[in-house]
Amino acid sequence: MPITRAAIPFAIVLALAACQKAPETAAPATASAPATPTPPVAAPEPAPPADTITAYKLLVAQQIVAANPDNTFDGPLPAMLPAIVVLDISIDRDGKLKKVRVHRSRDSEASAAALAAVRRVEEPFPPTAQLMRKRDKTLDFSETFLFNERYQFQLRTLSGPQ
Repeated sequence: MPITRAAIPFAIVLALAACQKAPETAAPATASAPATPTPPVAAPEPAPPADTITAYKLLVAQQIVAANPDNTFDGPLPAMLPAIVVLDISIDRDGKLKKVRVHRSRDSEASAAALAAVRRVEEPFPPTAQLMRKRDKTLDFSETFLFNERYQFQLRTLSGPQ
């Protein structure tokens, strides 16, 4: 059966999924084997500074999602998104949020939810100095919030190709 143009993305996803390595399973422990203590887990190291705007946006998106666990959703996006909000975000050299505004939206409730989600991030964002020219005061970029019917969102930066 020929593959239709609409089925090509689905076929690519299936092909990529087939290439994934199966998780390794540990052999069952026997009763006579001595228990080995588990090594202590080291604290996670801070994220390295981003050297591209794409890498920086990824770090910021992860912080926004981490600060809003009840307002986000995982998995595939719905076929019809009830709301899409594009925010313009400005962050200074030290990682402080200087400005956030709605660039594009048709839904005031979704706009308010997106603005609140960014402002909910309590800790500073990663420093931006390595991505800025000396005369720039802020790093400016956009982030797109993709909402489902329950007004939970995914960030375009993290959602990947759909």
